[in-house]
Amino acid sequence: MSKVPKVGAVAYDPKVVTIWEGIKDYFTANQVAMDFILFSNYDAQVDALLDGWIDIAWNTNLAYVKAHRRTGGKCGVLAMRDTDVGFTTKIVAGAGTGIQSIHDLKGKRFALGSRDSGQAAILPAYFLKKSGLDLAKDMTTIRFDLDVGKHGDTGTSEGAVLNAVATGDVHAGAIGDQYWARALAENLVESSKVRAIWTSPAYCHCNFTVRARYEEPQYSRWTDTLLAMDYNNPSHRKILDMEGLKRWIRPQMDGYDVLFEAVDDLQVFN
Repeated sequence: MSKVPKVGAVAYDPKVVTIWEGIKDYFTANQVAMDFILFSNYDAQVDALLDGWIDIAWNTNLAYVKAHRRTGGKCGVLAMRDTDVGFTTKIVAGAGTGIQSIHDLKGKRFALGSRDSGQAAILPAYFLKKSGLDLAKDMTTIRFDLDVGKHGDTGTSEGAVLNAVATGDVHAGAIGDQYWARALAENLVESSKVRAIWTSPAYCHCNFTVRARYEEPQYSRWTDTLLAMDYNNPSHRKILDMEGLKRWIRPQMDGYDVLFEAVDDLQVFN
């Protein structure tokens, strides 16, 4: 471990700089040293973690699975957001399509987001397969491979999916539940034109990954300081709101099992 822990994060949006400057200021105020390094994509970030260029990686669920596989299951996890637990995928359909359930997708045009998005591509494909639907045979599958490398963080591909459903270019599509909630709250879609017809089983999303589980105690002060951020403190709240959480929590690892299954079944890394 380096003297000053270096945390990696992917710069999927300009606000990432503001978030991490704020987190660094918070740690400094609590007399805990840290620095951060921004990456353009998660493959580069995982490489940097495993090569020792950074100590902690703020990873998506897919980046965590990749780190887990490349370390032979030895990597560790320090913390995650409260909103990373119970994440789900929504399948949304055009209001006039007559689609009431996922089994009505047969013979229809169906959209997925970026191929490296857990919520908008990998997991919906896996869940549909488990439900007996073959994306290659039972429907015409259209993929919006946008911002590949950022694992769906930008929301660009989910926006494309939602727009395609709203305009009738496709009959239905898959997006993350958080993007769906945002689309409704910000009027990004007319609710009269698109409706959610299915919600996936829950799974977990992002976490702070370290190279090895035995390193976790070495970062206990860093982790405890992170977990102490208080949503009732206005200066903390600004950062937490931008990062999409109300509190940091200890890892809940069972929620990653289904993505491990999906990656293997769909041969994502092959």
